[in-house]
Amino acid sequence: MKENEIKKIYKKKINQLIKHNQLYFQKNKPNISDADYDKLKREIFELEIKYKYLNDKNSPRFSLGFAPSKHFKKEKHRIPMLSLSNTFDRNDLENFQKKIFNFLNIKNNIDLEYSVEPKIDGISASLTYLNGKLTYGLSRGDGKEGELITENLKTISDIPKEVTDSDFPDDIDIRGEVFIKNNDFQKIEDKFANPRNAASGSLRQKNPEEVKKIPLNFIAYTYGYFKNNKFKKQSELIKSLKKWGFKTSEYNSVIKGVDNLIKNHEKFEKNRFKLDYDVDGLVYKLNDFSLQERLGFVANAPRWATAHKFSAENAFSKVVDIAIQVGRTGALTPVAKIKPVNVGGVIVSNATLHNEDEIKRKDIRIGDTVKIERAGDVIPHVISVDLSKRNKQSKKYFFPKQCPSCGSKIIKEYNSQTKKYDAVKRCTSEGYICEKMAIEKIKHFVSKEALNIDGLGKKVVEKFWDLKLIRLPQHIFELNYDKIEKLDGWGKLSVSNLNYAINKSKKITLDKFIFSLGIRHIGKENAKLISYYIKNIQNLTIISSNYNFDNFLNIDGIGETQINSLKKFFSNKTNAEVIKKLSKFINIIKDDINLDGKLNNKTFMITGKLSGVSRAEVKSLIEKNSGKILSSVTKKLNYLIVGDKPTTRKVTLAKDLKIQVVNQKEFEKMLN
Repeated sequence: MKENEIKKIYKKKINQLIKHNQLYFQKNKPNISDADYDKLKREIFELEIKYKYLNDKNSPRFSLGFAPSKHFKKEKHRIPMLSLSNTFDRNDLENFQKKIFNFLNIKNNIDLEYSVEPKIDGISASLTYLNGKLTYGLSRGDGKEGELITENLKTISDIPKEVTDSDFPDDIDIRGEVFIKNNDFQKIEDKFANPRNAASGSLRQKNPEEVKKIPLNFIAYTYGYFKNNKFKKQSELIKSLKKWGFKTSEYNSVIKGVDNLIKNHEKFEKNRFKLDYDVDGLVYKLNDFSLQERLGFVANAPRWATAHKFSAENAFSKVVDIAIQVGRTGALTPVAKIKPVNVGGVIVSNATLHNEDEIKRKDIRIGDTVKIERAGDVIPHVISVDLSKRNKQSKKYFFPKQCPSCGSKIIKEYNSQTKKYDAVKRCTSEGYICEKMAIEKIKHFVSKEALNIDGLGKKVVEKFWDLKLIRLPQHIFELNYDKIEKLDGWGKLSVSNLNYAINKSKKITLDKFIFSLGIRHIGKENAKLISYYIKNIQNLTIISSNYNFDNFLNIDGIGETQINSLKKFFSNKTNAEVIKKLSKFINIIKDDINLDGKLNNKTFMITGKLSGVSRAEVKSLIEKNSGKILSSVTKKLNYLIVGDKPTTRKVTLAKDLKIQVVNQKEFEKMLN
């Protein structure tokens, strides 16, 4: 399948998401179920994971919903209402738990305890109680800011207007799901497409008297802001919610271990259609609040919770062709172009084949009839081949020996840690020689998490490439605006807006600039570590093939893989020239720093293995408390945190420089 086709599919999905977000969050007229909406988001996530060059500011990675409706006043959530990561099978669930083990630095032979609850197909709401009284209620909105729909929420009989229990908190946000039971929906189904739409559309009407007529229900499942939370477990909170007068799910449970979670999921899925309301999976939350606190959040989701969705759907179709996709980092991904087929209510025309080894293992050929499974993939994957329907004249598929974009040699890289070759084949081109890679690098350069140039999206980059307005990143700052203004779809205003956005993007932090270069294995966190070490863009411009890259070994968190990638990148003359050219346009600014933490103005470095906690968590704690991580022992270092088997050289140097050396307990005392 051609690259442009993948881009069209992706853009179509993004446009669908924008449309449904607007229908739901602004116009009060949602026309798909929560399950279908989640599927759409998963499809976009999966496409972005498999094809790294895909990026859009409207992706659910960056946005949790849509701007709150103009019909209601806006209010910020005191604690953001985040989405959940999704799991679909045992492998996903084990990976989810493995990440928890790694972050907390605990052994993976224990069974973690989870609070389990049904994921109701409704809409989320947050209720703020001050001194026991329901003071205001918010819709989810975009996750950070919601609509003030207090009076509408007060019409729901399940929601207490006042809680008089002596142990009820003075200040708390109760969060839950608003929904309509299927039996009640049958009475009003001529007005709405499905129960979720009915709940959403009804709750967000202007007149509370009209909302009263709709049989809305509310089930509480957690809290947002909670002043002086003394609960130790999620299950304890659920019991108290019920005691305080809130309805909770009768199917809430506490389960230990992945095996038991799987068994419970299978049992619940078989019986879910017996319920009088729609559910699309089960939610798992670590039951221990202290562990939740330690794990924190990543992007738009908590590390300590996930939604285990119900089983995938599949269908059969014929492979019409096999195309090779070239990604930003040179990864070659084979994609099967199939005859359009309906899989779970969605028309599918493409399926990922993952890599060459997968094609060989399953012996997938052009013309084969294959089983397609859709488990959240925007381009679903091929499960197996129906050999009984194979044409006797069919021929084995052979992976190309050269990059289909630039003709460069293709290789499989050897992983020195696993002692195996990577499954993915890559184009060996560096710099901007390979056209497909170059276009994707420029898209990455202008993406939201990099320079964040509004108005210079993927399609615009492709158009400017075709017109030869852009070939290298620095060309963005040298655009011919007079020529652009004459293009179809452009005018003085749009050109002025683009010019403004590009000029605005020139001010950027050093770590974001390093990330924007698209160096393989250098993500946002590694870019931040390198920026601390490099200090300024001038130092970055002098790095070349003659540079001693072993210097980067002094950076805690940068290893051999990253160093080899940096060597390859900076040894390319075009890359080095790009950085020098960009340095003339870019104005590096300092990071915004939280000055309220206990460790403000303090610098730290870690050496040795810590007990019961990972380095990642400690670094996260330091940064949360306004401290800074250094990569080497210098006079600028305030504290060297020493664990088990520390690097003797670092400890000795710290003592020579009269830097305070502290053990783990002493560091923990600093944080109380």
